[in-house]
Formats: sequence, C-alpha cells, structure tokens
Amino acid sequence: MKYQTKKKALLLLADGTIFYGKSVGNKEGTAFGEVCFNTGMTGYQEIFTDPSYFGQLMVTTNAHIGNYGTNSDEVESDSTKISGLICKNFSYEYSRPIADASLEEFLNHNQLFAISDVDTRALVNYIRDNGAMNAVISTDVDNIEQLKQKLEEVPSMEGLELASKVSTKEPYFFGDENATYKIAALDIGVKKNILRNLAKRNAYIKVFPYNTNFEEMSAWNPDAYFISNGPGDPEPLTEAITTAKEIIKTNKPLFGICLGHQIIALANGVSTYKMHNGHRGINHPILNLLTGKGEITSQNHGFAINREETESNTDLEITHVHLNDNTVAGIRMKGKDVFSVQYHPEASPGPHDADYLFDDFFKLIEKTARQTAEV
Repeated sequence: MKYQTKKKALLLLADGTIFYGKSVGNKEGTAFGEVCFNTGMTGYQEIFTDPSYFGQLMVTTNAHIGNYGTNSDEVESDSTKISGLICKNFSYEYSRPIADASLEEFLNHNQLFAISDVDTRALVNYIRDNGAMNAVISTDVDNIEQLKQKLEEVPSMEGLELASKVSTKEPYFFGDENATYKIAALDIGVKKNILRNLAKRNAYIKVFPYNTNFEEMSAWNPDAYFISNGPGDPEPLTEAITTAKEIIKTNKPLFGICLGHQIIALANGVSTYKMHNGHRGINHPILNLLTGKGEITSQNHGFAINREETESNTDLEITHVHLNDNTVAGIRMKGKDVFSVQYHPEASPGPHDADYLFDDFFKLIEKTARQTAEV
C-alpha cells in the first residue's frame, strides 16, 4: 500500500525550524517558496491553479486533501501556480462522481511536489505567531545544511514582482464578441472565473499583458476597465500603476480585485505593506460600510493597503473592512466610477454574498453608456 512506501520528507523554515512528514506518492523532490496557509475545507484545485499563489508553498489546514479528486473544469489558469503542497492526510482515492482524476494524478501531471503527514495544526500555529516566511520542502532529509544554504538564496516576497510570471504574453479575447459591452482587462494574474463573471453579464473582454500601457488598452475603445488579482508585491508594478492613473482620468468605470485593488490604491498615493501572515481562506468576514451588511468572503492576499493613508485621502472612501483585523477590504473614489475590493467576489465560497460587486460594476457601465448616448 502507498503508506508503506512513502519517503521521509521535511519542511525547513527560513528561521531554521523543521517539521517532518512523508512525500506524496513516494516521490523524491525539493521545492522552495514562501510558506502560507489556507483555511478552506474545499477548493484545493482552484487554490493550486490560482495565479495569486505563484511562488508559494501551500499549507492546507483541512485534515483531508484529495478526497474528492479533481475535475479538469475546476481550474483558474492553465497550470498549477503554487510551488509545492504541505498537508496532513493525503487521499489517494476519491469518491466524487464528476471527478476525472485523483489529486495524485493531477499533481503528477503538473509536476508538483507535495508532502503529507505533517503536523499542520502546529505548523499553522507557528506561522500565525512568527509570520509567513520562505521555506523548502524536500526528501533530501540528510542534507539540511545544504538546503539551508539554498533557502538563503530565495528572494523575499516583499519587493518581489511576480505578475510578469503569470500574465498573458499576448492580448486575447474572452466571451461573446457580439456582447453589448467591451471591457479591457489588465492581466496581472487573472483567474478564469473572474472573466466568466464578466462575460456572463453581457461583456466581451480583451485581456492585456501586465505591462500594457494605457494607449494600447484605450485604442480598443472599451466601455470600462478591469485590473485583476495576482501574486507578489504590488509596489514594483510601476507600469500597471501608471496605467491605472491614466484609466482613472478617463472617467470610465474601473473595477479592481485584490492585487488590482492595491494598484488602484497606489495610483491614488496610498502605500501598501506586507502582512504578518495574510488572509487566505473561504470564510473571511467583511463588513460593507455602505449597507451595514456582513459578507462571508474568499480571500487570498499577503499585502494590504495602508488604512490611515486611505482615511486621510480626500479622493477615497473606505467601503469595506475586514472584521478580524479592521484592515481595508474595499475602497471607492469620490466623484469617479472607480472601486475595488481586497477579496474574491467570483469565488462564492458557499454563500454568494459578494456577487453584487459585479452587478454594481455593470450598473456603472450602463450608466456611462446612457450618458454617452445622450450627449
């Protein structure tokens, strides 16, 4: 049986702390990245293929991973984006009728190294106390000093530009070309389900590479603009920030999600910072300050925007806050059809609490279209 042949493996953190486990599928391997954890009980395939997770070693806090297999339709990009997987119990068998492969087959196909049998409860508690940091997972358990040396060479996520690693290389179209509205999307790590949510609301989307300038995007004459989610530190994305500033000047609707939210904040002079361990999961509580209603949301970000600077910015209004730590979860510009959120309304983690954000975006598009027609 598989559990009899598992190879010894370890997780080595940048501060020297070690957690032991076993390799999944009796594989030998080594993978580096920033270790982080996601508290969701489902959605592991979407997590593994989400471009926002590029370069990270994912710890899944749910005790069982792989028990419902994988489905080729449940991906957020064309490949896995995490650097490696760390879990407690790995299920080699699955029992979901619509699954078309096991998680082991999925990992093998994508050449992703994973370890199991790790005390993930202790590991997550350690990350909560000490913060997210670089780490390595490996079956090379007898060469810890060499692993430490290689780990020291891995760059910190702070200051790291990663959008170029996951963005499209060439513009492409998504949706029905006969749709009523045209949306120009800046891809700094976009999830497929975001594009699906835009397209099903009668939009035709042209997706542009991360470093596209405003002139190229505006030449398509879109009705609105969108800036996507994505990985890494937002501050090095100077081209995207400049493009956002130019979009804002047009007075056309602009919507940003996660990294896009941070880019819009930076375009307004609000700084960002690396969080202690970030927000990653599917049950994060958000308060909508405009309606007074709570929302259960899916989140994945390791950076946030400065709340004090946002509150003192006369062009911005805070619209949403995270109820766990009072960080800014949404903003809008005063006198502009520009808004953004620090969570994923397309994810719908059971509740569909945040779906309305896409509807709000299209209300702004329709309003602008009516005003243009009246002129």
